[in-house]
Amino acid sequence: MTYEHLLVEIGDDFVGEITLNRPEQLNAFNTPLAGELVQALKELDAQTTVRVILLKGAGKAFCAGIDVNELAGKTAMEYKAWVEHMEKPLITISRMSKPVIAQVQGVAAANGAGLVAAADLAIAAENTRFGLTAINVGLNCVGPVVPVSRSVGRKRALELLFYGDLIKAPEALNMGLLNRVVPKDDLAEEARKWAALLARKSPIATQISKKAFYAAADLDYYKAFEYMNEAFARLCTTEDAKEGVAAFFGKRNPEWKLR
Repeated sequence: MTYEHLLVEIGDDFVGEITLNRPEQLNAFNTPLAGELVQALKELDAQTTVRVILLKGAGKAFCAGIDVNELAGKTAMEYKAWVEHMEKPLITISRMSKPVIAQVQGVAAANGAGLVAAADLAIAAENTRFGLTAINVGLNCVGPVVPVSRSVGRKRALELLFYGDLIKAPEALNMGLLNRVVPKDDLAEEARKWAALLARKSPIATQISKKAFYAAADLDYYKAFEYMNEAFARLCTTEDAKEGVAAFFGKRNPEWKLR
């Protein structure tokens, strides 16, 4: 598929890249970009040559949120449908089989910060700033705060939501919004290496792990164990599980099935 607001590439290392491509608008979401991003995520999720998806932003920012040029003149019902459309990529990531890594530079604000939190993993340049900034213009980030709160906890999430401050990458790392922080000049190389390393793991094991993790997240403590054990049992019956154990005992690299 051809995209107007995205760049999509698939490498020979089983890593697919999606780049938000509205650099002059700091990659802020508009209606077409949100729809294209959902479609691109689903397409790469279905590609057998992709095991990991790297989500990036073109230019100096990852994503500055939602384009306020689309804000005026809607009814309450239209606003609800509009914001649900903008947030659909965040929800889509959790429903995918394949892991998504956010590669973040510059600023990730409002829906952009939500997109980072919604990604399964996130790596950022050390000078990046993050924030749920909508309250500064009399609005709120009550959609993006949902994945943010799952990453950082209630009190930190509410502080970000209420005050709208931009925090620096080291603080975002400490509170759990990021997995890794690297020097600005090393971001692209380190993110790609990290994604390629994950892509070398068993695809079926990674995908079952992701789906089971999200499915169990809201279950009762004991039911979560039961669900995870069922997922583990299913995994044990796969060819990749047998191949992985055989490769371990044979002291060789495993040969995973393409999925």
